[in-house]
Amino acid sequence: MTHTPRWARWLVPVVLLVVWLGIGGTLGPYAGKLGEVATNDQAAFLPQSAESTKVVEARKDFERSESVPAIVVWQVPGGGAVTDGQQQAAGRAVAALAGREGITSAPSPALRSDDGSALQAVVPLAPDLGEELPAVLDDVRAAARTVPGLSASIAGPAATQADLADAFAGIDGLLLGVALGAVLLILLLVYRSLLLPLVIIISAVFALGLACAVVYALADHGVVRVDGQVQGILSILVIGAATDYALLLAARFREELAAREDRMAAAVASLRRSAGAITASAATVALGLLALLASDLTNNRALGPVGAIGIVCAVLSTLTFLPAVLVLLGRAAFWPATPKPADATTEGHRLWRRVAGLIDRAPRRVWVSTTLLLVVLAAFAPTLNSRGVPLDEIFVKDAPSVAAQETLGRHFPGGSGQPAVIIVNAAKAKEVEAAVRGTDGVASAAPVTAAGRPGGGEPLVVDGRIRIDATLTAAADSDAAKNTVAELRSRVHAVPGAEALVGGYTAQKYDTEQTAARDRTLIVPIVLAIILLILVLLLRSVLIPVLLVATVALNFLATLGVSALVFQHLLGFSGTDASVPLYGFVFLVALGVDYNIFLMSRVREETLTQGVRQGVLRGLTTTGGVITSAGVVLAATFAALMVIPLAFLFQIAFIVAFGVLLDTLVVRSLLVPALVIDIGPKSWWPSRLARDGHAKTAGADAARP
Repeated sequence: MTHTPRWARWLVPVVLLVVWLGIGGTLGPYAGKLGEVATNDQAAFLPQSAESTKVVEARKDFERSESVPAIVVWQVPGGGAVTDGQQQAAGRAVAALAGREGITSAPSPALRSDDGSALQAVVPLAPDLGEELPAVLDDVRAAARTVPGLSASIAGPAATQADLADAFAGIDGLLLGVALGAVLLILLLVYRSLLLPLVIIISAVFALGLACAVVYALADHGVVRVDGQVQGILSILVIGAATDYALLLAARFREELAAREDRMAAAVASLRRSAGAITASAATVALGLLALLASDLTNNRALGPVGAIGIVCAVLSTLTFLPAVLVLLGRAAFWPATPKPADATTEGHRLWRRVAGLIDRAPRRVWVSTTLLLVVLAAFAPTLNSRGVPLDEIFVKDAPSVAAQETLGRHFPGGSGQPAVIIVNAAKAKEVEAAVRGTDGVASAAPVTAAGRPGGGEPLVVDGRIRIDATLTAAADSDAAKNTVAELRSRVHAVPGAEALVGGYTAQKYDTEQTAARDRTLIVPIVLAIILLILVLLLRSVLIPVLLVATVALNFLATLGVSALVFQHLLGFSGTDASVPLYGFVFLVALGVDYNIFLMSRVREETLTQGVRQGVLRGLTTTGGVITSAGVVLAATFAALMVIPLAFLFQIAFIVAFGVLLDTLVVRSLLVPALVIDIGPKSWWPSRLARDGHAKTAGADAARP
């Protein structure tokens, strides 16, 4: 019998290490370059088939140049009326901006509010200014502040876009630093090892570098679209997933090292016994994310493949780089808490032996009580308002554009500067305009003229169509404004032959909300079906996969219930972004199933030799520590998203972090093990464990003292 030469056994791990060092050195910088191909232009993420999206294309024909409005608003500090001289000075100040770099056409005149205490003017800016936008806005702000006796601020889409760019500034370094710092601290405290946490962190960083390089190349060629939100979620997702998978593999390697001297054999055994669970867990998350491709929202579809790429890279790093390093380091990887032979036979940490004992004594009481707790929390889920975040709540911290918009709203109709845009056949323009003016919630309406502004001349006709701008009385992002848009559409669509389309900022918000609701109805069943299929294939059972999917779905609803209470009563959010529930579902359900896969794959392995009851207890005690650590790490990494001062990411971070902890500490630790023990061998139906488990369980019960 020939033996593999010693040098050949070490060749594979050495080659893998060299390859990954090359990947890290070459592609690592892309983790900080993804922002170069990211776009935060919100118009790029509208529903593809929505009416407001069609208007975006149609309105371009009515504009001499594409632009993004910056709305300058003046008021007298401390209150008071604006004089005629101040109004004229304000008009001259903005008129002088015409022709400057970044300004596409002449600004509008300075208009006085009905209460006489404020002025507003619209300055059209180029839509592709990018990093130059803040400087252009500074020029506008400086010119506006030359008006004596008036304070000036800037509202509107351009100002909001600048504040968004500021919120995402430095996202690469800040987010990565906070997430990795939190992970490293937790690993040091839990494992009391110096090398292992560093190895796991390096594995995660290499995975992130590879993922960012792939995404960068695809985004640069227009295959995928990336914005700051997708960029931030990708970083957190890869770090969290890579760390979770690494913890599972490292724990199994430690267990195998304690049972045998040969570290190469220990690495092969740990890889063989954990690769299935890791791959299945990654598949649930990756395929769950790819289900977002069914969405009609472009940013949802963007996150799908980008997130799946990140998960694949996390798995590659965990199953290649990490085993190579562990083989080369051996027991030194765990120093000073090196594995001892006694660790191979231990029944688990003292805490998890107590938890297992509690479940063993009264499994039905445990699963009934935990289910009732989750049901009570889930009862509050319907109170979560997902109809969008008002402009004054988009940013967690104060933002200049929000304060300016509030000033504008106090003195002018709520929809000033962000009108509803109606595109209509010219022959029916009078009838449509009358219908628009007669709609409750419309402050004013007028066709756009050749000068590019509503009113004051003959309507501009382009290809037999005209554009009517309607200013709404309610704030453009309010529920009242969205209701007005719905009523507007009903009225203008009823005009025969008009072929009217209603778009604009409020219509975009309304369409996004409606599309998000449709997406949830479509994508949630797809994700559940994908996860159920993977669990059936992995566990070779039907009943247990159904139970696992049901428990993580209940955990998601309970998390939404808690989030509704926290957001509304503690943090003061009046609502969430329309996509938050769907994102929360995909992440929580897919990642929650991860921990159940880790647990139940070990339970199945133990059940094959020890019966159902002992298999569950042994699986719980041996995996309890590592899975709980993985859950805490994942919660901490998602919580790092809170450093970005945006309500959307803050809400996603809370939902996933809290939901992961609830799933790890309650669902996976108590509910699932208690259910399986109470049901007994039948839980593995139609697997042979449902038959063989009866005999083994009966024998184990007879042997109990």
